[in-house]
Amino acid sequence: MKILARTGNNRIATVYIGQTEKGNFVEFVESIAPPLTKKDKWVLIVSTLSGCPISCKFCDSGFMYEGKLSAEEILEQVDFLVKSSYPNGKVETKKFKIQFARMGDPALNSEVIEVLETLYERKYNPNLVPSVSTVAPKAKSTDNFFERLKNVKDKFYKGNFQLQFSIHSTDKAQRDWLIPVKKWSFEQIAEYGKYFYSGGDMKIALNFAVNPDTIIEPEVIIKHFSPEVFLIKITPINPTVNTARNRVDTALIPEKQDLPFINVLESFGYRVLISIGELEENKIGSNCGQLLMQYLKSKEKFANCYSYEIQFLE
Repeated sequence: MKILARTGNNRIATVYIGQTEKGNFVEFVESIAPPLTKKDKWVLIVSTLSGCPISCKFCDSGFMYEGKLSAEEILEQVDFLVKSSYPNGKVETKKFKIQFARMGDPALNSEVIEVLETLYERKYNPNLVPSVSTVAPKAKSTDNFFERLKNVKDKFYKGNFQLQFSIHSTDKAQRDWLIPVKKWSFEQIAEYGKYFYSGGDMKIALNFAVNPDTIIEPEVIIKHFSPEVFLIKITPINPTVNTARNRVDTALIPEKQDLPFINVLESFGYRVLISIGELEENKIGSNCGQLLMQYLKSKEKFANCYSYEIQFLE
């Protein structure tokens, strides 16, 4: 792995741009959630594609797409971060999470399954929690991916695996605008969730990145998704080049009193999490695709990339 650029704050998050042994560009992150330290919790966020073909309206990863990363290229990102902090390969932290949630939807790359198997074999940390975040793209290949995902979870990560479906709206038209790709219906996500989940597993998250325009109808959630299987995760829409370009409002920082549907969902037994990262991450430019976009623009590889100013921090 050749590191081409980095930016960030080692107390919060550091974003890296790398070029793999095969020559593909990747963006990956290590992060800590203050006031926790790295000894308490360490999160790695890796790319599974070089760019992304989906082009969600608030994500910058879709400015390019150059294909799937091999298992080796995904593991290069993990290896670089692990060996940089723990040269012996033993990650000494209470909570260690690897999120397949940076550039690219992991369901579009079957190599992620091999990576999950290899990570188990390497035993970086006995409490490793892999986290797969997907918009549930609809294709023949993804049906096989989700079947294999359940198998690897059951075999290696029982009780230590996080699955998240990023759906962002209960309104079909709004969801289709935000995520412009063929994807599973709510009925299909619910059916798979019941199949995937078993006693002792972590509940499956339904993620909503919200702003003042987001449509979240609790009756739709209640109709389709069991609180025994699913939890609700609320996050803000962070400012990116694409949020500005597509005029997506990023003004709302979710608070319970501003989201009355939360009380309704909790009354039906749903666990509702409001997850807000450090606001300084927006200055760092740690949202998906931002640093790679700016780097490639500066090298004139993608001279027509949208302009974005990244503040480099010591």
